[in-house]
Amino acid sequence: MGTSARKRRRTPAKEPSWNSSRLEEWGLSRGQQRLLMVVASVAGVLVAAVVLTFAIGSIGNDYVPERATTAAIATQPRPDAYKGWVSPKLFAPIAQHKADPTPLTLKDVFAEKVLKEGRITLRLGATKLDAGCSAAVWGQGLVDQLAQAGCTQAARGVYASADGRYIAQYTLLNLRNTAAADALVQSLTALHRGGWTRSLESSRAHFPLSGYTEASGHAMGHYAGLVWIGRADGAEPGVKDDFVSLSLAVRGAEKVVFRRVVAAAPPS
Repeated sequence: MGTSARKRRRTPAKEPSWNSSRLEEWGLSRGQQRLLMVVASVAGVLVAAVVLTFAIGSIGNDYVPERATTAAIATQPRPDAYKGWVSPKLFAPIAQHKADPTPLTLKDVFAEKVLKEGRITLRLGATKLDAGCSAAVWGQGLVDQLAQAGCTQAARGVYASADGRYIAQYTLLNLRNTAAADALVQSLTALHRGGWTRSLESSRAHFPLSGYTEASGHAMGHYAGLVWIGRADGAEPGVKDDFVSLSLAVRGAEKVVFRRVVAAAPPS
């Protein structure tokens, strides 16, 4: 695949709607939905623009990988395009790790083995939970930033679509605070070219080394969620490929963060 083809820009997707029916699909009770709506209202955030925001575009800069990452780039797949989003005010109740100290578990994050959005159905292939976070990523620059961000856990899950056409990986990072999460998802705009999450492999799915993939980073309080998606054959998306629904499907893993917002929100 030529360099010019890999760097072509894609039009950012429109923001999808976020409503009570979606919250029900994500497993939140009606009481939890009401509390979450109150938190969003108090924070002054429009519900439709909260967590399901997704847009991906190639950045086309001249970032040069730092230090000892060059060898890793030759052996580790990484996204061709990335977009980062800072934390909405909705997640203010969990802005600090100390407000949400219970450690993540794989059962929390990847409780559902099947995730659906539109015509996309994803099946979970493998999961892994790392402490300290350095084992879950490659690239010294990213390793250093996660250490500075106080990263204590990295939960990864890889999925394949039911039709075998797509692959997706979700990584949830447990960081010190919102400032650290915001800084991470923003810095990855350049840093992703020299460091990224390590791909999980299963009999169902794996990222091809030279294939085209896209990614996005979403700060949510003291968490940062990294979405990584692509076609299983490594080809660039065509007119029939729905990468927006694909990214939204894999973000079903974020319901654990919603529940923690509800648990940490002060009673009205």
